[in-house]
Parts: sequence; C-alpha cells; structure tokens
Amino acid sequence: MTRNDEHLAIYHQLMWPVFQPALALDRGQGALVWDVDGRQYLDLMAGIAVNLVGHAHPKWVAAVAEQAGRLAHTSNLYTTRPQLELAVTLATTFGLPATSRVFFANSGTEANEAALKVALRLGGRRMLALEGSFHGRTQGALAVTSKADYRRGYEEYHGPVTFLPHGDLAALEAALGMGDVAGLFVEVIQGEAGVVPLPIDYLAKARQLTRDYGVCLIIDEVQTGMGRTGTWLAHQNPALVGEEAIVPDVVTLAKGLGGGFPIGACLALTEQAANALVPGDHGTTYGGNPLGCAAALANIAIIKEEGLLEHAAQLGEEWTNALLAVPGVQAVRGRGLILAIEFGKPLAAGVAKAALEAGFLVNAVTPTAIRVEPPLILSFAQAELFTGRLPDLIAQAETAAWVGPNAPQDQPPQPNQTRE
Repeated sequence: MTRNDEHLAIYHQLMWPVFQPALALDRGQGALVWDVDGRQYLDLMAGIAVNLVGHAHPKWVAAVAEQAGRLAHTSNLYTTRPQLELAVTLATTFGLPATSRVFFANSGTEANEAALKVALRLGGRRMLALEGSFHGRTQGALAVTSKADYRRGYEEYHGPVTFLPHGDLAALEAALGMGDVAGLFVEVIQGEAGVVPLPIDYLAKARQLTRDYGVCLIIDEVQTGMGRTGTWLAHQNPALVGEEAIVPDVVTLAKGLGGGFPIGACLALTEQAANALVPGDHGTTYGGNPLGCAAALANIAIIKEEGLLEHAAQLGEEWTNALLAVPGVQAVRGRGLILAIEFGKPLAAGVAKAALEAGFLVNAVTPTAIRVEPPLILSFAQAELFTGRLPDLIAQAETAAWVGPNAPQDQPPQPNQTRE
C-alpha cells in the first residue's frame, strides 16, 4: 500500500463522506504539486480557482509569515491596518465608485449570504437566479443555487426563488414584472455549470431592467474575479459583456482573493446597497482578520507586479486555439484562464482519470467537458505540455468507454473530430 492509499484510508474512516478525494497532496511550488509519495502533478485547477499566484510564492509566504508574527486575529470589535489597506486597495484597483463599501467574510458562500441580506433589506422577498447557477451551500446561498439535488430537503428554510432560463432577457423582464422581487443573482461565467458565459448583451440589459424595477443586481465573481478572465472583474471584461460599463449594486468575491488563504468580500457599489445594513444586521468573527487581509494584499501586489492579468488573457487565447486543434475537442468555452474543454460525448470522467494518472490535475465539470482553472502564473510551456498529451488522454477515455459495460459491440470507437 502506498502512503497515498494509507492517507486516503484514514480520510475515509474519519471524514464526512461528502468529498471523495483522489490524492493526498503534500506540497506545492508554482504550478506544480506533489503527493505524499513524492509524485509530481501539474496543477490545472489551482484549488478550484484559488491559488492565483501559484503555490508557495515567496512574496506571498513572506507576507503571511510576517503578519502571523505580528497579529493574526482581533475580531471585528477592532480594526487593523491590513483590513483598512485591503479595503482601499480593492476600491482603487477595481475602480469602484466613491459610494462603495466592503464587508469581509471567509468564503464565497458567506459573501453571497451578505449580498442576500442587502437585497432583502432594500425591499421585496423573492430572489431571482439563473438556471445552472451555483452560489454556495449555506441556506441562503443554496436557495439561489439551481441544482435541485443540492436543495432537496432544505427548501422550507428559505423564501421564494425563481430560476430563469440562462441568458433569457424576456424571462427576466416577465419575472421582474411579477413584483415583490428583491434581487437578481448572476454569474458572468457559470463555472459549476460547465464554464458557460452569459450572452454578451445580457448584463447591460439586466442592469437597466433591475434599475427600472428597483431590484438589487448582484454579480457573483467568486470564481471569475481577481483577474482570472484577464481583467480584475469579469463584468469589466469587454470580451464577455460588451463595451458598456456595468455598475451592479453588489459584487461578491472569494477564491482567488486570498491566493490560498480563506477570505471573501461583499462589495456594495451603489449608495443604496452600501447603506442597506446597519449595526447588528450582519457580522462575522473571523472575517477581515489581519492574516487573511495580508495574504490578499500580497496576492494583489504580485498579480500587478508580474503582469498576470495580461498573461492570463494572452495565454487563455493562445491555449484556447491550441486546444481547438486537438482531435476529439468539439469546443472550448470560457475566457482567460477559466476554460471548459468540450468533447461532445461523455468522456470527461475518463479524461480526468487518465490526466491524473499522467500527472495533470483537471476537473470533470460535466459528463462531456473538463474544466481547467490553473494558477495565473502557468507558463506557455506548461500549457503546451498538457495540450500535447490531451490526444492520448482522450484516446484512453475512448478505450475505457469502449470496454465499459454499456459499450457497443459492433464497431470500434471513432474519435470525435468535429469543431465549433
């Protein structure tokens, strides 16, 4: 038995069975990680869009270590220099309106819970969300997460929610016309649904409609924010939303914000949203602690110093074109370094398994597509390494599907060579 097997045996004995980890990882450096047996992997998931500057970046490590030796936690009975510096840095870096205010949390789910409270405080009871949405696992965030299996058994704990067809503006206007709507939750790119971008004109028109009806517009940038699409925020990326500037009422962040340290943020951009909550309306013990804020500040500084926004945009475009040339790849969705590689047939689990065995960490995000969300420091050569191996990974998945229990028996498998 390998050390990896031993670690996983302990995991399955002692941990809740809500996850099924494939590896026990031990350390990381840059875009590489090693398991407890010393085997190396190219990390193309970055902890699900978290480790933007890679693993163990020396400047990030130094900042966290220095702050840990100075002051790690105070509670929000007090404020600290890193907390205030991070608030200022977010406002200036993102070009936020002067009316903006921030609430620091520990995760994307918590940031979305805060956003829900803002919307409900502004009036109305019904929330709107899109089919395919994912906004978190706590009761409020779960309520606006569309997957029925996640919500089953918990529906009685939250208020009314209407799920609208993805990208359908007529359905949105009809729902707003029902009245009693508090807020609309949207993702610029739905990561958990398979990296599905909104139509280019949807957000601008949704902003106009929600403003006309007095409804809070919340953009969930937990997975797409912090430079992953080539701009700091995905709703600021003209390639995704068009040239018109969009100012939502609320933006939520987490994942890549701390570069590996748990921290989330709920940004209220409009004056109405910024003043919706008063003392006692919301709170957190750990949110905005100086250690998390120091990690986020170092993360943002590294992204700026190393030009990682531009790198993510350029690498994402070139990698997309290279992946589209791979036989068996039907389409590539996404922007920057959040991409789904679509096979058009249920090969994703097989490709992900073959990739793991070959030393690549990817995610089967749908039955027919894998997702890659690597660190923004991923090199062109590392991306090319995966692209070069992908034909073999697809072939292995095809073979595995062919010999499986549901395989056809009358003809050999044919690779899918269609393109979008």
